[in-house]
Amino acid sequence: MPNPELPEEDPLKPLNAEALPQRQVAVALKDRSAQNLVPQVTAAGRGEVARKILEIAFQNGVKVREDANLAELLAKFELDSPVPTEALMAVGEILAYVYQANGEPNPFDAVLKEELKKDAENEP
Repeated sequence: MPNPELPEEDPLKPLNAEALPQRQVAVALKDRSAQNLVPQVTAAGRGEVARKILEIAFQNGVKVREDANLAELLAKFELDSPVPTEALMAVGEILAYVYQANGEPNPFDAVLKEELKKDAENEP
């Protein structure tokens, strides 16, 4: 009978397997909404480079949001490349959060309002 106080072992895990420590990943993005462009990956790194990216962000009062899956995805892309379409929704949510945290108007709302206005003008 298993002991409820002990965590259950994975029966498929080899007995000699050791858990590898997770390496920290950090990605810096540049907001280019003022130019009507998607955000751009400006820095990415793992381990010590990731810690340095975060240190620079904190020193400069840059808002940081933790999302390991998104950071892993964005770190795979070339620096200075635009954020890929599969990550745009998540990045947009993060930028909206940052604007709100800074007490600034969300530029995405202005774009949405413009598009809704165009649609309304084009309707018969």
